Amino acid sequence: MKVGLFFGSFNPIHIGHLIIADSMQDQTDLEEVWFVVSPQNPLKSSKSLLHEFDRLKMVELATADNFNFRVKDVEFHMPRPSYTIDTLTYLSEKHPGNEFHLILGGDNLNHFHKWKNSQEILKQYGMYVYPRPGRNKSIDHEHIRYVEAPLLDISATFIRKTIQRGGSVRYLLHPHVLDYIRDKKFFL
Repeated sequence: MKVGLFFGSFNPIHIGHLIIADSMQDQTDLEEVWFVVSPQNPLKSSKSLLHEFDRLKMVELATADNFNFRVKDVEFHMPRPSYTIDTLTYLSEKHPGNEFHLILGGDNLNHFHKWKNSQEILKQYGMYVYPRPGRNKSIDHEHIRYVEAPLLDISATFIRKTIQRGGSVRYLLHPHVLDYIRDKKFFL
């Protein structure tokens, strides 16, 4: 099976993530999209991150109604910080019948060369890249496929700040995720 891996801290998962995943699955040959919740991104600060199990729960809530989506906590059980190449290697060994590919925003190509074993990732797994408003880098490589998807400029940072100031994020989050955030009083 051909699987797209959508890595992220998902702090919180928002409709932009869901639209991108749906577009990738719908407009490519990917049969499933797996959301890989990262406990700690090696290139980001963990200061504002919710607990990993809360972020995992929100991803499960947001994706439960789509049978082409799966949620994975594989990096919760790996040394930290976890590196994409290590996760890819683990998943390939655990699921030898699957062909894995990264799903990545065009803005992430700007610093992809800094990733551990970035060239091996490209060669062994390849990438499906979606556009990001005004922040795209293009790399010509046989294992990079650019996929047309809606240009969405929604960020989890914006959502957290809006919640902190008491603003509405009603249409930016799946309703079950919004309920979970309200129940737990996150980002206040």
